[in-house]
Amino acid sequence: MVKCYKKRAISKAFGYFIAASFVLSLSGCGDSDNLDDLTESDAQSPNSISEPVDRDLAEIKQQGVLRMITYYSSNTYFLNQGIEVGFEYELIREFTRENDLSLEVVIVGADENPFELLNTGAGDVIAANYTITPERKEYAKFTRPYNIVDQILVFSSQLDPMPKSLEELVDQEIPISVRRNSSYFHKLSELKDQGYDLNIQVLSDELDTEATLVEVAQGNLMATVADDNMFDATNRYMDGLFPGPTIAENDTIAWAIRKNAPDLEQKMNQFLYKHFRFTDDKERPRRSTFLNILRKRYFQESTQIAQYYNPEWQYQSMGVISPYDDVIRAVSDSMGVDWLLITAMMAQESEFNPKSKSWAGAVGLMQVIPRFVDVEYEELYDPATNIRAGVKIFKEHMEHYSYMDSTNQISFSLAAYNSGMGHIADARRLVIDQNKNPNEWENVADALLKLMQRRYYQNARHGFARGIETVQYVNEILNRYRTYETIMALSERQQNRSVSGIISNRNFNQP
Repeated sequence: MVKCYKKRAISKAFGYFIAASFVLSLSGCGDSDNLDDLTESDAQSPNSISEPVDRDLAEIKQQGVLRMITYYSSNTYFLNQGIEVGFEYELIREFTRENDLSLEVVIVGADENPFELLNTGAGDVIAANYTITPERKEYAKFTRPYNIVDQILVFSSQLDPMPKSLEELVDQEIPISVRRNSSYFHKLSELKDQGYDLNIQVLSDELDTEATLVEVAQGNLMATVADDNMFDATNRYMDGLFPGPTIAENDTIAWAIRKNAPDLEQKMNQFLYKHFRFTDDKERPRRSTFLNILRKRYFQESTQIAQYYNPEWQYQSMGVISPYDDVIRAVSDSMGVDWLLITAMMAQESEFNPKSKSWAGAVGLMQVIPRFVDVEYEELYDPATNIRAGVKIFKEHMEHYSYMDSTNQISFSLAAYNSGMGHIADARRLVIDQNKNPNEWENVADALLKLMQRRYYQNARHGFARGIETVQYVNEILNRYRTYETIMALSERQQNRSVSGIISNRNFNQP
């Protein structure tokens, strides 16, 4: 049955990796090649993937950060009014909360292999709506599943006549556009082996499933393959898509981790078991309330996705982080401070809510404490005024620690912004007492945790410090800052890349 939904037209500039701003010319594709002629880089054989580093749960907990490898897309991870959201992001974040870990997002960049990022230790888990396939199991270990999906063909509504079966698809010689390293390509290849003379058109890995669906909706591509949940979510807000036959049923979706991380695997499996279990009827698994809420939010009602696609949200367009980018840039540039770092602080402080007020009396976007600035209280709720006041305070901290290297300077300044310079001074004195370097943030972070214990804070000038809060504050802002940097770099590449790079020069149609 074809599902019908009320949809809105899609904008051509609604987000990253969305190729709607490009008009593709299919005539630019090369001649037909044989599937056996793939290069090693195309096939990404196990020989090209590094051996996994020794980094299991103990090492992750020691560092206090779990690194999530994913793509920037509406079903995995994206920014909504500057706030980090996404189905995969929220599910992983719940796992890190239960295990007292900070979460760092590692976005797969152009020409990067997620399994290489995983095995080299750049990330700890691939959370990207990945189907478990034999090919992927050669690179990594998969957790127990947390979702099941069907793979369906998706056609452009501009096709006439619309194919109703694989046989009709073959007869019409319609090209099916998919990424070489997707599970969809492997399924289509299996169908070719079964005798279906499919015309498989290989896309650049820069186009994820969501971006490909946009191209199909706009008629730039004629057909692709998508998981049914992703199609359903996208089809609610995008005209021009038509569901075709199902080509794979009950595929399992899971997280990928290193093969030599059994403790992380066990902990993740325990977590996922609470949220997803198979019953006697495999098509009707048992899901937790939390998982059902996420599914409803991102794949069913999809309020978040509707807002993400809304063309009226100018700041969600390409290259924009938050609703206040322009004023943050202007103020930060005038004071010589990195605007992305300020944006990351603002996300942590107020989640971009200009009316925010903390229990301690801090107000506005940058959570400025009124008694520390020469600004009228009510004026601090004005975004521009609050940003200027907050950046000024942070700039003073940066100048105070200007003798340090840039990494430590930023970490100390963030810590001072959060807890005050007095507690940081106490922590540094404690580091000196331990014959360690007080200019190294790792040493001071450890001392801040000690200042939560009576035997340490009773002799400190400023007493008890909520050290764990400050350490997490610094870690989370730096993690978010690195993610923002990656997003901006990918945005620049997206805007500068040529049309010819989107579709590979291989067009496979072998007997």
